[in-house]
Amino acid sequence: MARIVVIGAGMGAMAAAARLAVAGHRVTVYERGETYGGAVGRLERDGFAFDTGPGLLHLPAVYRDLFVKTGREPLERCVELTQVDPASRHVFADGVAVSLPNASRAGIVSALDAALGEGAGARWGEFLNRARQAWDRSRRPLLEEPLPADVGPFARDPYPALKTGLLRRPATTLAGVGRRELRDPRLAALLESHALAYGFDPATAPPAAAVLPYMEQTFGSWYVRGGIRALADAVYERCRQRKVDFVLGTPVTGVVVEGGRAVGVELAGGETVGADHVVAGAPLPALYRDGVLSWDGPGEGPRHQRAARAGRVTVCLALRGAREAGAVHRTVVHSADRDDELDALARGRLCDRPTVVVLRPDDERLRPDGDHESVTVTATVAAGGAATDGLWGGAGQAEAEAFADRMVEAATAAVPGLRERLLWRVVRTPADTFRETGASQVPGPALAGAGGSLLPAANPAGVAGVYFAGGWAHPGGGLAHAGMSGALVAGLIVEGADFRGSR
Repeated sequence: MARIVVIGAGMGAMAAAARLAVAGHRVTVYERGETYGGAVGRLERDGFAFDTGPGLLHLPAVYRDLFVKTGREPLERCVELTQVDPASRHVFADGVAVSLPNASRAGIVSALDAALGEGAGARWGEFLNRARQAWDRSRRPLLEEPLPADVGPFARDPYPALKTGLLRRPATTLAGVGRRELRDPRLAALLESHALAYGFDPATAPPAAAVLPYMEQTFGSWYVRGGIRALADAVYERCRQRKVDFVLGTPVTGVVVEGGRAVGVELAGGETVGADHVVAGAPLPALYRDGVLSWDGPGEGPRHQRAARAGRVTVCLALRGAREAGAVHRTVVHSADRDDELDALARGRLCDRPTVVVLRPDDERLRPDGDHESVTVTATVAAGGAATDGLWGGAGQAEAEAFADRMVEAATAAVPGLRERLLWRVVRTPADTFRETGASQVPGPALAGAGGSLLPAANPAGVAGVYFAGGWAHPGGGLAHAGMSGALVAGLIVEGADFRGSR
């Protein structure tokens, strides 16, 4: 039985903790905050409740596997999962709207043809075929296996080049894929919205980002009754059932290293706790900035998606009046000025007309009664680097509130009578994300291509006995990817050098 200390109680960290405890290890989690879940938070007020992190789950098989591997009680006995159908409604800049069914290729093709004109669905379907090739080429090595020491093969983009005449000419960016292959600004906006939701700029994201819409439209979108926070609750309870100890409100201030190997951690009060392995589940930028870990090697330090510069503004809306019959769970209202939106993301400013994602779950647990509704509106914004230091909090608060006004205005395309129904709102910015997690940015999933610049840190750290888990580590951000990182870390600790990946 090994002594294992886990730093942070985010989803990836807890996934690793539960698996390690089942393997017979003594696991203690130290979390600097007063609760668990990391970015999977909740806001409650006046009988209303809102997810402050992700609102939908993709690839639920990751958490089904976690619960199967850590006990007899499967995931569906711990939380209520429902497929969101339609998966999403898209309102484009020209006012045209389309509702896309959940995990139905034929249904999506038919819906796009009906809304955008004959042939639009076929072009999208052909694009998804190429996206599937990228997925098949990268899924196993990029998501289910430890990141190799030589990441050179991941620098090459797995998205197939489109044949033009006698030649195959590869697109160099996701935006280029949209222009050349979809040939409709609305289809291009649909494609780019998936990258934007994860904080990637389509103008610079590699074509491999095509796996994001493929993944969602193939494996579906799922809602957890009670909100995604209920999933964090279930993972926490599973950890507790497997005798994982949680010490909340207790920051780890350093990893103790002797002879080139981690032997424990130091807590904020000066106490030292011994450990045979340390799992660092907190955001890597925070761990290095706060001196919990140090870097003595060459270069700028371990790779942890230095390209991650995007965060989220979320506006929580408490509305009077019942949710109308037939209301769609998720609506994406596209920007009427995409060029300005992407320029703002690149330059660290706030645009005039953001793309917003509006979530309207039909869930009695999130509202005081049937005569009210909880709605969240989210936009991707610049959140890292000197250009954005003044945007969030302090002198920038007025600008943030004005941006929230524009977000709510855009959301009126998804919520009838929104202005008249509004009781109150709470605006959450990257400053709130920083306060709760230690990083203002939201990391995206690992992507091949782009010269390997969008690969997160490998799970084994530069110090023996230290491992990285969570969204800032391989295979990157997002609920499913965080769960995968926990499985990889547990496998590396339990099986050692013989571990070849999750199964």
